[in-house]
Amino acid sequence: MKIFVPAEQREGERRVAITPDSIAKLSKIGLELVIEQGAGAKAGYSDEAYKSQGAQIAATSDVANNLASADVVVSVRPLSNEHVSKVKNAGITISFLSPVFDAPTISLLADKNITALSFDVLPRISRAQSMDALTSQALCAGYRTVLIAAERLPKFFPMLMTAAGTIPPARVLVLGAGVAGLQAMATARRLGAVVSAYDVRASSADEVKSMGATFLDLGLDALEGAGGYAREMGEDRAKAQQDALKPFIADSDVVITTAAVPGRKAPLLVTQDMAAAMKDGALIIDMAAETGGNVAGSIPGEDVTIAGQDGTVTIIGCRDVASQLSTHASRLYSQNVVSLLTLMTAEGSVIPDDADEVVAGSAIVYKGEIRNAMSREALSLPALVSEEA
Repeated sequence: MKIFVPAEQREGERRVAITPDSIAKLSKIGLELVIEQGAGAKAGYSDEAYKSQGAQIAATSDVANNLASADVVVSVRPLSNEHVSKVKNAGITISFLSPVFDAPTISLLADKNITALSFDVLPRISRAQSMDALTSQALCAGYRTVLIAAERLPKFFPMLMTAAGTIPPARVLVLGAGVAGLQAMATARRLGAVVSAYDVRASSADEVKSMGATFLDLGLDALEGAGGYAREMGEDRAKAQQDALKPFIADSDVVITTAAVPGRKAPLLVTQDMAAAMKDGALIIDMAAETGGNVAGSIPGEDVTIAGQDGTVTIIGCRDVASQLSTHASRLYSQNVVSLLTLMTAEGSVIPDDADEVVAGSAIVYKGEIRNAMSREALSLPALVSEEA
C-alpha cells in the first residue's frame, strides 16, 4: 500500500510527518512511501536522504495525483481543504486534527467517506504510548519555551556569585503540569532557576516535585478529568484560582502557561490585572495561545506589552513552538506515525479496525461517519446512539 506525505501547507510549520529513519520500518510491514519533493527540507531532511532509504520523491506538480492514488495520506497539520478535495474516496488520513477547531475540514473528510485518524484524540492508554504524538510534541514545546524565556529575560537564570556581588536566580512559575509543563520545569531547573508550579490535578504534585520544582497548594478542590487530563472549571472556581495565584505570579520573573482541555478553548489562567502585577521586564509565555490562550490578551505568534508594577511586562503568544525544533520534533512524530500504522497493518494492508480501542478513539471520522462527540456537537449533528446511552 502507498503512503503519501505532502509538504506541510501551514505557514510557519517546519516539521515533516515521516523522516528517513522510519522508511525501513514501513518497508518491513509492506508499505511504500512517496513524499513530496522538499517536504523534509525545513526539518533538515533532504530528498536524497529519503531516496537513499528507498522512498520515492514526487514532484510538487504531481501532488494531486499522489493524493488521489495514495491509500494513506500522512501530515502533521490537517490537510488543506484543497488537498482534502483530491484525496481518494474511502482513503485514510493521519494527522493532528482538532475535533472542534477543525470542524469544517472534518465535514469535508466525511463527505469523501474518509477515515480520519487524529493524534489530538488518541487514547492515552499504556499500549498506545508509542503512538502518543501529543506527548512527543509537548516534550519539544516545553523545552523550547524555556529557551525562549532564557533568551528574552533581561536577567540570568542561575544564581551567580561574583566579585562584584551575588546575582539571585530567576524565579519561574509554570502553570500546568502535563508533559509540556514538566519538561519546562526540568529545563528551567537545569538552567539554574528557582521553579514553582501549579496544576488543578492534585495527582500532579509528586510529578512536579520530581522535577525539582515546588508545587503550589492553593487550597482549592482538584479537577481531575478522564484519561489523566484536567477538566473544565466553572467561573467561581476559576476566579478563586486566579485570586490565589496572583501573588505568586507577581513574585515571578517568568510565567509559563501550558494548560489545555482537549478539544476545547484553553482555560483563562492569567488576567490582565494579574499580569500587570509583575515586575519590570517580566515575561509571560502562553503556550496555549493557538487554542484561545491561558493569558488575557495573548496573540499567537506575537508579543504584547502591558504596563507592570514599575515598568513593562511582555506576553509572548506561542505559535508552532514544537516546529522550532523541527528536526527532532519530526523524528519523534514520525515514530508515532509508524507505530500507529504498524498497529493497523496486516499483510501489507492498512486496515483501521474500530473494534480496537486505539483506532476507535482516534478516528474522528470512520468510513465517512463522524464519530467524535465534540466534532458532532461543533457541526450541530445529533449525538450518536452510543453517546446517548
